[in-house]
Amino acid sequence: MPNHVLESSPNAALNKSIINRFMDLPMPDGKCQAMYIWIDGTGENLRAKTRTLDFVPQKPEELPVWNYDGSSTYQAEGANSDTYLHPVAIYRDPFRRGNNKLVLCETFKYNNKPTETNKRNMCKKAMDSAADAIPWFGIEQEYTLLDMDLRPFGWPKNGFPGPQGPYYCGVGANKVYARDIVEAHYRACLYAGINISGSNAEVMPSQWEYQVGPCEGIDIGDQLWVSRFLLHRVAEEFGVVATLDPKPMPGDWNGAGAHTNFSTKAMREDNGIIEIEKAIDKLSRNHLRHIQAYDPNQGKDNERRLTGKHETSSIHDFSAGVANRGASIRIPRGVAEDKKGYLEDRRPSSNCDPYSVTEAIVRTCILDE
Repeated sequence: MPNHVLESSPNAALNKSIINRFMDLPMPDGKCQAMYIWIDGTGENLRAKTRTLDFVPQKPEELPVWNYDGSSTYQAEGANSDTYLHPVAIYRDPFRRGNNKLVLCETFKYNNKPTETNKRNMCKKAMDSAADAIPWFGIEQEYTLLDMDLRPFGWPKNGFPGPQGPYYCGVGANKVYARDIVEAHYRACLYAGINISGSNAEVMPSQWEYQVGPCEGIDIGDQLWVSRFLLHRVAEEFGVVATLDPKPMPGDWNGAGAHTNFSTKAMREDNGIIEIEKAIDKLSRNHLRHIQAYDPNQGKDNERRLTGKHETSSIHDFSAGVANRGASIRIPRGVAEDKKGYLEDRRPSSNCDPYSVTEAIVRTCILDE
């Protein structure tokens, strides 16, 4: 049966079974393909390119600094375009397998200063300062799958699916679209070494979610960005587009967020609810600061999503409550009963930079800045 999605994708021109003949060729001894991955000047999109190494790296410090044309990624002028890649984390490559690696990098300008979209640099300093509190994070990454016409995958071309209700955690061909991509992505994350902890179909048809964490400190940002790279790369194989737009369909449809779960060692201990309540009070006094940090456009993207409808709070107001999915901060029911655990910040948008989000939380709740 023809795949009509792929028929409208340039990938349809390729017989994907042929590549296996070449990917099965043995690698020369001691050689390794390292795919360097970085965030471009949009603060949302990822770029990647590959180099051959004469050794198999075990830690990022062993990898060479590399460069790229920053004028083609919105990060430099053409007359001074060299921009530098500093490896910061290594993962197994689920596409090339073997000893091949994915390498997450920070980006630096010609003068060795971080590029404007290198949010990791400052986040790492905050995490180092807050290390004694042992901050843990888990991020629930929502996304939407689109066809090559940028219409939600599986939606009628000249109409809409039935209203929301049967799709969340749904089962069945009339409720769930493109589970193959979700399963492939899940397995790719596990293979790579990402601490992916679950996945589920979301409220809007063709919308999905996966969760990364718990991770300590800077690891949550590193792992979420690489998981996003894997999502885009897996979807590419299927001729489908994965978007992190926080409101991909206007109207009576749920948007997409990146709900961020946060705790410190004190919150996780007996009577940690006291520390959770202290953190919520601090967050309430820094609402605007966090809204500006919670999407790449300083709140403009989240304006379309945080309307007070569709399981969101209003972008203009701060609120908190137990088991309340319409609040800025949700205390899970189990946490309230156990009097310890974590809080969920429901404000970050699906296209947020997790470095900016977690840095803001740490600076507000731990460093009291």
